Amino acid sequence: MERKEVSKSVLKRLPSYLAYLKTIPEDASPYISATAMANALGMGEVQVRKDLALVSDGGRPKIGYLREGLIEDISQFLGYDNTTDAILVGAGKLGQALLGYSGFEAYGLNILAAFDTNPKADKTVDGKPIIPVERMESFCRTNKVLMGIITVPSEHAQEVCDRMIACGIKAIWNFAPVHLDVPGNILVQNENMATSLAVLSMHLQAQIKEKK
Repeated sequence: MERKEVSKSVLKRLPSYLAYLKTIPEDASPYISATAMANALGMGEVQVRKDLALVSDGGRPKIGYLREGLIEDISQFLGYDNTTDAILVGAGKLGQALLGYSGFEAYGLNILAAFDTNPKADKTVDGKPIIPVERMESFCRTNKVLMGIITVPSEHAQEVCDRMIACGIKAIWNFAPVHLDVPGNILVQNENMATSLAVLSMHLQAQIKEKK
């Protein structure tokens, strides 16, 4: 199927579809409908149907999609079948945890190395190199790295971001709780834990009020 341009909102929903499809037991029906997926995920049927049509042409009226085929189509569309090399800046506890997470391989992400202003060691327990930040540009140029992960304190995040862009980085996964100013051709995906906790907290408060 020819790859189509999709919005960021669609891109954020596709991994949820993929995760759900992978939880369906192997002995279940080999086919899955957009209606069934929408009901299981608590989403609108029309939205799910439109999203799937953007990434797969395998749907059949009254039959649905062959589940394994849909998994493959979504994985290919998201690039999970192609490995993306990345670097990480900030080898503290969060950075070390991300470096040690083997699950990224299933999503086509390979963190080549970590960089830090004051490395406490030259490699992680899993053998990933930890390199002084001064060597980041030569490393990125040599290895043609286009993705960077920021796990430094917020007060240093913009400086690291600017340095990554100077190294040729085009996509940044930001774990620092701060807005980053970047040129229009650079994509930043923020993982703001404070925002997520605020949403969860508000939900709990609402539940408590309902019970009173």
